[in-house]
Amino acid sequence: MNTNDINSIKSLLSSPKAIVIIPHKNPDGDAIGSTLGLYHYLKKRNHRATIIAPNDYPDFLKWMPDEASILKYDANTSQCDELITNAELIFTLDFNSLSRIGQLEEPVKMANGIKIMIDHHQQPDDYAKYTYSDVKMSSTCEMVYNFIAMLDDIDKIDSDIATCLYTGIMTDTGSFRFPSTTSATHHIIGNLIEKGARNSDIHNNIYDTNSYERLQLLGRALSNLKVIPEYRTAYITLSQEELNTFNFKKGDTEGFVNYGLSLKGIIFAAIFIENHQENIIKISLRSKGNFSVNQLSRSHFEGGGHTNAAGGKSDLSLSDTIDKFISILPQYKQDLKA
Repeated sequence: MNTNDINSIKSLLSSPKAIVIIPHKNPDGDAIGSTLGLYHYLKKRNHRATIIAPNDYPDFLKWMPDEASILKYDANTSQCDELITNAELIFTLDFNSLSRIGQLEEPVKMANGIKIMIDHHQQPDDYAKYTYSDVKMSSTCEMVYNFIAMLDDIDKIDSDIATCLYTGIMTDTGSFRFPSTTSATHHIIGNLIEKGARNSDIHNNIYDTNSYERLQLLGRALSNLKVIPEYRTAYITLSQEELNTFNFKKGDTEGFVNYGLSLKGIIFAAIFIENHQENIIKISLRSKGNFSVNQLSRSHFEGGGHTNAAGGKSDLSLSDTIDKFISILPQYKQDLKA
């Protein structure tokens, strides 16, 4: 984002505005943390801000400051449509294409409000008037921190903003262990702690809330784990029946794919989760090193994301999806070779 863009946004934010903030469908910690962090900042600037999420999200994200104020589009469609229509500014956070917001895509496309994108995913679309895109950033929350800094408002970061931004950085970096975690990331984390983010409490709220059923589901997932050593690949499957057996709730499979990647010698891991409600197989992909799961997902599973973390979907059955996945691995033999 260049100086002219920043100055233009400063001018736009110089007087109170009606603002809508939107994360992607099935929002994760970075999506909710970044939208809430920006929300609290805009409220301090006396703007009329509202967060509209396409749908609901896991319970382990529902402790953050003012989380209860977030509207879910699928449950409050008429109210949300009116807010979007009347919005003077629309911030879109943590996604690179309007196709990532489900039923919200059309009303946002039709809205007259000025659109501002803040996102760190690869190959962003050009729907926004102002775009802050940086694929090297650890998280959208780190970018929101930088955005506030660009506006010369670091002094406005309080404990609520710090808590939300810390949460998103922590979750999107795998607790600061992914390669996208830089010295700048740690510097920002240190500042957020100084501003009031209670790091130990945040970690406990996100990661130490397991139910008995979730741990049982994890056990089943690990029993389904398969390894393809010649391609240094591991994958997990979970059927709808297995999800139902263990009383699956949204967010229960968060992080499961990383167990495959933790195996010695494995550089590519996937999880395939059957979803009868949407009639798809949901796919999460992870990798180490230079192997791009973003490109693989874009090419074969209608998805995308980052080099080392991406998502996708399949309209085939679970067994046919696995067959397709295995069949494409020879195309990447040179990239996956030991």
